[in-house]
Amino acid sequence: MNTKHLPTESGALIDAHLLHTIGVDPSQASPSDLMLAVSQMARTQLSERWVETQTEERQHKARRVVYLSMEFLMGRTLSNALGALELTDDAARGVRQHAQKLEDIADREPDAALGNGGLGRLAACFLDSMATLGLPSWGYGIRYEYGMFAQHIAGGSQQEYPDPWLLDGTPWEFPRADITYPVRFGGWVEHVDGQAFWRNSGEVAAKAYDMVVPGHGTKKVSTLRLWKAVAPAHFDLGAFNTGDYHRAASAKNEFENISWVLYPNDSTPAGRELRLKQEYFFVAASMQDLVKRHLEEHPSLENLAEHVAIHLNDTHPAIGVAELMRILCDEHDMAWADAWTLCCATFSYTNHTLMPEALETWPVSLMQHVLPRHLEIIFRINKEFLEFAAIKRPGDNQFLSRLSLIDEHGERRVRMAHLSIVGSHMVNGVSALHSDLLVETIFADFAFLWPERFTNMTNGVTPRRWLAQANPGLATLLDDTLGKSWRLDLDQLQQLKGKQSDKAFQQAFMAVKRANKVRLAKLIAQTTGIAVSPDSLFDVHVKRIHEYKRQLLNVLHVVWRYQAILSEPHAHWVPRTVIFAGKAASSYVMAKSIIHLIHDVGNIINHDPRIGDKLKVVFIPNYGVSVAEVIMPGADLSEQISTAGTEASGTGNMKLALNGALTIGTDDGANIEIRQNVGDDNIFIFGLKTPEVKALRYSGYQPMRYYEKLPALKSVLDAIAGGGFSPDEPGRYRPLVDSLLWGGDHYMLLADFESYIGTQARVDALYRKPSQWCEHAIANVAGMGVFSSDRTIGEYAKQIWHVAPINGR
Repeated sequence: MNTKHLPTESGALIDAHLLHTIGVDPSQASPSDLMLAVSQMARTQLSERWVETQTEERQHKARRVVYLSMEFLMGRTLSNALGALELTDDAARGVRQHAQKLEDIADREPDAALGNGGLGRLAACFLDSMATLGLPSWGYGIRYEYGMFAQHIAGGSQQEYPDPWLLDGTPWEFPRADITYPVRFGGWVEHVDGQAFWRNSGEVAAKAYDMVVPGHGTKKVSTLRLWKAVAPAHFDLGAFNTGDYHRAASAKNEFENISWVLYPNDSTPAGRELRLKQEYFFVAASMQDLVKRHLEEHPSLENLAEHVAIHLNDTHPAIGVAELMRILCDEHDMAWADAWTLCCATFSYTNHTLMPEALETWPVSLMQHVLPRHLEIIFRINKEFLEFAAIKRPGDNQFLSRLSLIDEHGERRVRMAHLSIVGSHMVNGVSALHSDLLVETIFADFAFLWPERFTNMTNGVTPRRWLAQANPGLATLLDDTLGKSWRLDLDQLQQLKGKQSDKAFQQAFMAVKRANKVRLAKLIAQTTGIAVSPDSLFDVHVKRIHEYKRQLLNVLHVVWRYQAILSEPHAHWVPRTVIFAGKAASSYVMAKSIIHLIHDVGNIINHDPRIGDKLKVVFIPNYGVSVAEVIMPGADLSEQISTAGTEASGTGNMKLALNGALTIGTDDGANIEIRQNVGDDNIFIFGLKTPEVKALRYSGYQPMRYYEKLPALKSVLDAIAGGGFSPDEPGRYRPLVDSLLWGGDHYMLLADFESYIGTQARVDALYRKPSQWCEHAIANVAGMGVFSSDRTIGEYAKQIWHVAPINGR
């Protein structure tokens, strides 16, 4: 099969697609037309690879991994697909025949709005690595029509709007018209002669849409199957004909809104019910699909665990444990004990949070209303599990209460993380520290029962997206220095250690960095209207806006720096541009207040003539994969400043270091492993460590003491609380400051403030020495080989999933 077209062929293929697929005269094609035509050229080869891969897997009855995730933050597909197909140069020549640049064409593609943050981007990196390693694999999720939301900033405040990424369709999905499954909700359960019958009160159809994820250096692909919710084919024509259009359409909207929006606002009962329905919807459809595929290749479900490894990416798909039990027992008459053994051998679970409040739970009453049969199954699982646990520690009712799948304190709630652990044969954290803390803290009782069930899989990122695609300048320099095979073997970056002090290499490295900073400065100007200097230190803090991520601590440093510059205007200040980006959940009032504060602080500083270019503060709106691909290569400093013991791993820290940014961070999550791999001298670590955080909390943390003993901190907080940055509303940030001084400062910003400020001074000192800074930046790139998602997926495949390429390929 021809998998690589000659340059002369690419132009002809593009023109052919313009004429026959897009339906336009090639001489009149717009940039958007060209984007679609080039996409169709790539899609043709992806189709061939998909068919070949699936045929081979069916023939070999391959053992497959099934990855269930509420999010797959794929970003744009065109550039990645062309790179995987080795068509980038040909496509560039083809579009040049139309007086266009490939980069400009690729920018026409909207980001797929299928995720929000690190969880979804990790899933996308994993699919890339599964394909690249040749692992038989399927990802399953929801085909969100509007995703999370598009973030706009008005008067410094976050405004949420729909993100209609599918408005003009997408060339990257393959509708599967013949793959549709019913998903049921509500009703009641009848028991007849020991058999359970779920009499549902509502039903929605799940329609399949596939996206093909290509591997690199191979023809193998992964499949991402997304489900769209479709109402029953009929609607109330009588109501429509009488003019009652609202009633005629209400049933359709009631069901189809399941796949409209990622993470609907769950501050209302309706929002919570919709979110539970979403989770069950995609899990139920996925389970039916994998069972159907298995039965097409095998005579029964008794060997399901030998041929399928189902992985739960966080607790969102945890209901899959109860759903598989329902399918095995209710629909295939398998004995409960046999079904449970099979279920536990099939599932594995990744936990992504150490915060108990972030572990998903559902009111028993809501689950009874939405999924009555599943609640019965969960009750039985819990009964038998607690009987088992009671044997291990007889008479310890507190132990059993902590373990129970049902939280009996206050409103009875189903603990989905507990269901995931009990129903899985392996449970992993996503960094060494995180995995250790899982078994020492929130899951200690489970680890007592099953110590062998817990392990670690440190996260990784794909170098194809986050270096080769996002940073072509650095990729070219690496190609010239190391050859091109680092894309598939990131450990080759270690060879750069011999180049750290090489003046010629340093010069080339910093030339690439400056070009990336110029590109980032252009993005900042386009999106915020603020002009920043590429010669300033680009201090980057980009991630979901959340109190534990401590964007507020960064703001405290910005205000401190502003006040220090005003008090010593003639000091040798390192010019700094502080760059924020990220979305706050629509119902998260405190996070939204932090976004507003960032803008208010920036508005004062950026317009103060006494400051000039010594300090700028910008917030880039609507953060997503494509925006990150511009920010990461242009960063000098990577802010990873969560309270020690709260960040599970992080992947932004890896992407930034891979692109030559130095990390300033706490000893938290994967920061620890980054430090171990790049060396203590090449990272800026500050603040309390996890045991110190725990000890300070235990002894009685009093944030007011820090306020009283640190004049600089007092000055910063007084300026914010007193309206120094919100003169139009002086009390706007009093609640924010009160949450620190009087609300307990749960994430210990004030305890880490002094160390953070001192460490930022070390950053300034090093940046004043460009050659030394460059040496440290190169050391960061050189030390990032271990953080390839290929390594992560290789470990999952060997240690948890027991999945291998067909015939070892």
